[in-house]
Amino acid sequence: MTEWLVEAGIGEERAILIDGGAVIAARMRWSSGLEAGLIEDARLIARTANSRRGTARFASGEEALVDGLPHDACEGAMMRLMVTRSAMAERGRLKRAQARPAKEALRSAPTLAEDLGARIVRRFPAGLWEDLFADAWTGEAAFSGGALTITPTPAMTMIDIDGTLPPRDLALAAVAPLADALARLDLAGSIGIDFPTLPDKDDRKRIDGALERALGDWPHERTSMNGFGFVHLVARLTRPSLLHLLARDRAGAAARLLLRSAEGVDAPGAVLLTCAPAVKAALQPEWLDDLVQRTGREIRFATDHGLALAAGFAQAVPL
Repeated sequence: MTEWLVEAGIGEERAILIDGGAVIAARMRWSSGLEAGLIEDARLIARTANSRRGTARFASGEEALVDGLPHDACEGAMMRLMVTRSAMAERGRLKRAQARPAKEALRSAPTLAEDLGARIVRRFPAGLWEDLFADAWTGEAAFSGGALTITPTPAMTMIDIDGTLPPRDLALAAVAPLADALARLDLAGSIGIDFPTLPDKDDRKRIDGALERALGDWPHERTSMNGFGFVHLVARLTRPSLLHLLARDRAGAAARLLLRSAEGVDAPGAVLLTCAPAVKAALQPEWLDDLVQRTGREIRFATDHGLALAAGFAQAVPL
């Protein structure tokens, strides 16, 4: 039986869908800025001539692109909007949130537990989140005979397939791990997949059929494989994926992971956080206050310039 579990972490919410002890899907939420599901009154500050599109500014000062504007909506007017896509921060630029007019009551963006109907737990089963985080952090997923390399770019998420198997066998072997990675990393939007080049048309059709079966439960549109082995997927995008969140703020992601580790320290004493300087700088004061409240411990720090960002750790030390 599958079940969504949620950890209400410090600085983030984490959700995993478990089936038979394995994670088959996941989500991560960093509550900041405009998020999908938020309904709030905002001011229309610009409207594109002869279209139903414009730009609105919310009370926070953040702006969103608006679609579906009524004909009588004019610049300067207040209107109720629902955010349909969260803001997407990418390397070098920020994609503004998207919204549409709404009539529903004002509400905050839903938590993961509310959105998924999930059960909130204090701690996921050991190792499940750590393995998932490692996949998202490296952007790599190995399988027998090959590996996927997943890279977010401003245009699309690119997935490269490489390995030691013959091209057709490698392409077929990559299909199931590819489908798993899409769900585990919560990928959506525009996704390009670079399969090995398959000159034979029948081989390409075979891969197309395997993709159709593997992605049958995942709503999307897909091109057929072209002669260069490229396949383009498009799925509805409402929020940043695990991969995009970690790529956007690696020090912040490592800081959140360190706090999760600190929450799990059971031995008595103060809690010592050892991390890279950039990770310590990313620890927000309110996060540390939350950690003190949750653990009832004194928190100490040690920085190590030789530690990788994600290699920080927490341990109990004598008071």
